[in-house]
This record gives sequence, structure tokens and C-alpha cells, in this order.
Amino acid sequence: MVKAVVIITVSDTCSKDHSKDESGPALCQLVKEKFPDAYIHTIIVPDEKEIIERELKYFCDSKIDLILTTGGTGLSSRDVTPEATKAVIQREVPAIPIAMTLESLKKTPMAMLSRATAGIRDKTLIINFPGSKKAVVECIEVVKPVLSHAVSLLANDLAEVRVVHDQMQHTCTHSKVSVGKVALRHRESPYPMLDMAEAFNIVDAVMMQWTEGIEEVPIEDSMGRVAALPIHAKEPMPPFPASVKDGYACLSWDGVGLRKVRSAVTAGDTPAAILSSGECARVNTGAPIPSGADCVVQVEDTKLVKATEDNETELEIEVLVPPQPHQDVRPIGFDIPLGAVLLEKGDIIDAAKVGILAGAGYLTVPVRSCPKVAILSTGNELQEPSEEILRPSHIRDSNRIMLKMLLREQGYESTDYGIARDEPAELASAIARALPTCDILVCTGGVSMGERDLLKPVLANDFGATIHFGRVRMKPGKPSTFATCVYEGKTKFIFALPGNPVSAYVCSLLFVVRALRQCTRYTSEFARMRVRLGREVKLDPRPEYARAVLQFPETGELPIATLLGNQCSSRLLSACGASVLLELPGSNKDRVSLPADTVVSALVTGKIDLTRP
Repeated sequence: MVKAVVIITVSDTCSKDHSKDESGPALCQLVKEKFPDAYIHTIIVPDEKEIIERELKYFCDSKIDLILTTGGTGLSSRDVTPEATKAVIQREVPAIPIAMTLESLKKTPMAMLSRATAGIRDKTLIINFPGSKKAVVECIEVVKPVLSHAVSLLANDLAEVRVVHDQMQHTCTHSKVSVGKVALRHRESPYPMLDMAEAFNIVDAVMMQWTEGIEEVPIEDSMGRVAALPIHAKEPMPPFPASVKDGYACLSWDGVGLRKVRSAVTAGDTPAAILSSGECARVNTGAPIPSGADCVVQVEDTKLVKATEDNETELEIEVLVPPQPHQDVRPIGFDIPLGAVLLEKGDIIDAAKVGILAGAGYLTVPVRSCPKVAILSTGNELQEPSEEILRPSHIRDSNRIMLKMLLREQGYESTDYGIARDEPAELASAIARALPTCDILVCTGGVSMGERDLLKPVLANDFGATIHFGRVRMKPGKPSTFATCVYEGKTKFIFALPGNPVSAYVCSLLFVVRALRQCTRYTSEFARMRVRLGREVKLDPRPEYARAVLQFPETGELPIATLLGNQCSSRLLSACGASVLLELPGSNKDRVSLPADTVVSALVTGKIDLTRP
């Protein structure tokens, strides 16, 4: 267990003005989140090798568990943190900076220029981080999973080490769930079957427990995120009266007639002189209007009267059309007044909003933090897709990569936690490994009525989970389960979905994405639209969410929905290319099918192809 952490900011600039330190506070906040009970001490030192060495040795001698430095890892002659660290440590841990570099290279090739190092002195682990806040946030996420274990190894905490090794090797034997006495298992589910509306309401209500966080992200990383605070213009746009057209800045009261061309002003120029009556200045679109002028006359409404012999410079023109005051001039703040709201709290940031922020001088934006999502597959029959040879009676696991990409399509990232076998101890071990790193755990498989469907009892008995629902009146996905548990003092949200690929796909859209939208946006609903069935559809006794594509007639009628092949829950082909989920009602004795042209509701869950014939 990490008990004491020291964070050292290495920077000449920050040592003179502590308010300029951004990476140190960011690192401190991240460490507090990971180790809420740890003592954390922060200092700032200049880029002096002797001073850095002295501080590292002092804190190592003080029996600090973990020392994290930020700054001084680049190529500048003043960047000496790695040299100071290497002079202090007794053994290097080279894989830590390698892992950080590999992750950073996904973001920028400049990561190759970082010279961070990591190593051990006595029982203290020292890790160098880059100096930028963005790089610190990226790199700490890489090393966080191993910090506790590394400190436990250095402290020779055998009990803690054994727990981690058991989890890594899937040898945890601690589960209260028994797989014996198969004949006595439930023949009917003990969970009541809820209507979809009730299940949705439960998800929305329970996810309100998620504590909203705010993080500052670069505007180039803000696409699809939700503004956490209103953003106001700190300067007007344009900041000067600007020309709307290519033409001549004039005094409108001069009317038509001759004008002496005093100067030429292009975009980015500062007008040198004040215009007087009878004068004008040639201006380009976007150029500032010279003082004295109050209008722009477009080139098409003028005639050249006199130029230099080489025709390089206009000397005199004639205005042919009487100009009006303020004609073709954008006044100061015309596009964006000073103090105008650029982003409202709750706005979803798109390309246009990023452009507005950049134009207003904002390089970062506060956004609502996203819950961390982990994905776990369960099943004795599953094997990794990367295995070349398919083992007897096995299938390759498609759910994890599918759900990871599905969530990414919807704007959310997730972490893959592999495959767990249908054994109570292994399920418990896999869940225990995932929960510390996530807010939402998405499992597929093990939720139906088979003798090896153990996920619900493991959640309830081993983790004290509250099962909010365990069956839903829907097709596909009847055994879908939603639960919460408190783990390490924090509420964790768990979606246990069926293992059939289509069921996992549909239920992830309907429940998991809904939960994420509830946390990050101020609505959980997908957009709905009315569509016409392209052909007759046979109904199931349960309400069904059918995968379909749309065709758009030229007559302006409602779009036509065509189901994507066999809707069996194991046939993932029926989800390929789907842009909507049709909300089909359950059948009854008076209605077993819907004829072609019936109007039904559709949830818009994917991209709509308007070119589809």
C-alpha cells in the first residue's frame, strides 16, 4: 500500500513563480485519486542537477514510498532530471519509461525526445514524468496500475503481493458461490421481468449517483465532449471594424465622384493614416477600415481614373454608386460581442465550436469527465481472436472488441479486461481486477439460466451487489442485468449483458450508452424518428429492437425501414450497417405481425446514409 508520495516539479520558471506550475498540481490530483489515504508532499526546484540529487536522496532517506518528478526530461542543456535521477538510483526499472513512451507516441512523435527514467533507491521508487500537464496526465494513466504492486514488492509486503499474483494468475479461490447440486438450481428466474420503460427509469435514476467531475482538455481533444461550464468571449470578434468585401474604404457623405487613393490595406495590416474627405483606401476582405472611413465601396461600383505609369499603384478612382453609412463594414464585435456566451454548460462540442474557441483565444476547455469503462467477457468456450487455431468446441470472442468499438462510435473509450472462465473464483478474481480501475463494468455472458451462468450470484454473494434488475421484457436481451456495488469506498455500476453478440450489441446501446449519456450529457435518450416498414414483419411476444437501415423516397414521404436479415441474437450480421433500432411492439392474439407501410418508431443509433436508394 502506498502511504507517502513526494511530487517534485523541476523548472527554473516555476521555481521563481509557483503559480506557473501546472503539471505538479495535475500530478498531485491524479495521485490523490489513486491513493486517497496517502500523505502527499510537493516541492518545486530549479533545473540544477545538484539540487535535484539532494532532494531525491533526502526523501529516499526519509523512507518515502514513491517519488514522482515532472519536468527536465527534454533535450535542453538545462534538462538534467534524468541525469540527477540516475546518479541517485541503485537499480533502473526501464520498462516504465518505455511504456510511457509507447503510449505517448500514439499522441505525438515528439514523445521520442523525452529522456525520462525510473528506478529504485533502497525501498523508494522514483519515476520521471515530462513537464507538460497533458503529457503528465497521459503518462500517469500508464503507470497507475503497477504503482501499488511495485511499492508492495519494495516493502516486502508478501500478503499484498500474493493477492495481486493470484488475480494475475486467475488462481483466486475466494468465492462464496458453489457450482454443486446442479439438479437443485433455479428452474425459473428469481428476478421479475421488467418492462423497458421501468428498466430505463431505473438506469437513469441509479446513474444519478455518478459524481460529475470536471477536467480541462485541449480543444483539439474536446470533440464530442460536453462543456462543464459556460465559456464567455474575452475579446470581441472582429476586434476592429473590418471590410466585408474587396473594394475601397470611403467617407459615405462624399457620395459619388472622384477619390484620391491614399493607401492600400490588406488583411493583417494596420492602417497608417486617417482618411479625409475626397480620399479612400483600397482594402481587401477582412482588412481593418482606416480611421475616418465609414463604408466600403465594392470594386464593381468603381472605375479607375489614374494610375502610375507602370500600373503598379492606383492613384485615383471614381465611385459610381452612392455609398451608404456602414455599408459592407463589420463593426467591432459584430460576430461575437465581448462577454458573449461561446459555450453553454451542457453543450456538446463539435468542429464549429472548436473553431469558435480557437478564434476567441481558448486553447483548453472545461468538460464533464467521463466514467471509466471496463469490458469483460465470460465463458469457458471463448478464446482470443488472435489465436491462429480454433480449439475444439470453442469460438473466438468477438464481444469485447465489438463493444469497445461500439462505445467509441458513441464517443466513449473503454478498457479490455479479457476473458474470465465460468468458475466462481475466476469470475470473482476478474471482477476484482477490473473494479478498482473503472466506474462502469460491462460483462457479457453468464447471465441466463444455465448451470454455469454464475455472474449474478458472484456479484451478489462475493461483492454484495444490489441487483436492480435481472430480466427485461425485450428481444434480444431478456436476461440483461444492472447492478451496483460499493468497492474500495466507491459505487461501481455493473451491466451484465447476454453473451450472444447481437444481444450484447443491442443491450449495450440501450443500457450502457444510455448510462454514459446520463453521466456526461444532460439527456440519456437517443433521437427518435417515425419510419415505414418496407415489408411485413412478424412480431415476437416480447417488444423487439430490430436492426434496420433506412431508404429515403424522393417524394418526401417517411423513410422506409428494411430489417437487416435474420434477427436471431447470435447473428451479428444483422447489426452490420444498422443505423436505427426499430421499436416493434409485442404480439398479442389480435396482432401477430405488422404489414408493410406500418409506421413505427425508430431509435437513431448509427450514421444514416442519405444516399441509400
